[in-house]
Amino acid sequence: MSKLRGVMFAMLVTVANVSYAELSQHELETFNHEPEVIRSLLLRAVDAERDMKDVDSDWQAARFYCQASRLGSAEAQFRLGMLYASGKGVPANRDLAAAMFATASLQGHYESQKMLETVELSMVDLPPCVLAEVEPEKAPLEHAHVATIDQYVAGLSKDKRWILHLVDTISAWYKVDAKLVLSIISVESNFVATAQSNQQAQGLMQLIPDTADRFNVKNAFNASQNIKGGVAYLRWLLAYFKGDVALAVAAYNAGEGSVNKYNGIPPFPETRQYVKKVQARYPIKNHSFDGTITEPSPIFKRRG
Repeated sequence: MSKLRGVMFAMLVTVANVSYAELSQHELETFNHEPEVIRSLLLRAVDAERDMKDVDSDWQAARFYCQASRLGSAEAQFRLGMLYASGKGVPANRDLAAAMFATASLQGHYESQKMLETVELSMVDLPPCVLAEVEPEKAPLEHAHVATIDQYVAGLSKDKRWILHLVDTISAWYKVDAKLVLSIISVESNFVATAQSNQQAQGLMQLIPDTADRFNVKNAFNASQNIKGGVAYLRWLLAYFKGDVALAVAAYNAGEGSVNKYNGIPPFPETRQYVKKVQARYPIKNHSFDGTITEPSPIFKRRG
């Protein structure tokens, strides 16, 4: 029975994380019923959770949920419980998760009540960050955002799973590992085909206009065109950097010119966090490449 409850708990954690991955109308309505200070904290927390490029984003979300939990928000208490349940940003701790669900349940929070049905409640204190104005403990670095791309994809909602077949097909055409492509998409856009950054990067693989033009992408919001352009660029980068995945990924984020200038991964915080996050999903260091596509980067001449 205990094993069955554990399986049910894990399934509910996955479902809840997927359904809360993007801000929905239900969430907006829920947040709008909160006092302004709590509403602001919840919005900032959700924004942090949706930030796919900052390795500390889930911990930042936990900070905001802790603050809102201290102010009595059942929604924040539930969401903080989910972070403890899944070990995102904070150390995985089912007892603390259950304590948060129990606290939110006392206010009639439905999702928390559902989660409590799957766990055995132990008598533990609430997290220190809920009891006092202190920072939440960080998850061990080696466990931060380390879900492999297979684990990540397993939690994709049904309305995004069509992208997987498209990536498999196009990656095979260009002889690029589909798992590397999926890892980049997960970090770039979280599988949102209409995503657009404030630098005008567009679509699933977040192509900037220059890159789209370079690889003959007419409509970057067309998923097929976007993936073809992104994979073609990635194939070129892998050839240019002789299969070095870290350098190719860094160049995908910052441009090959920046990688050449700094003779390696540029010292930009965003780029370094980006590379870490992609590598956590795709830990393979070297990829096959076609040396006939382009001359190698001057980095290799400088290195002798």
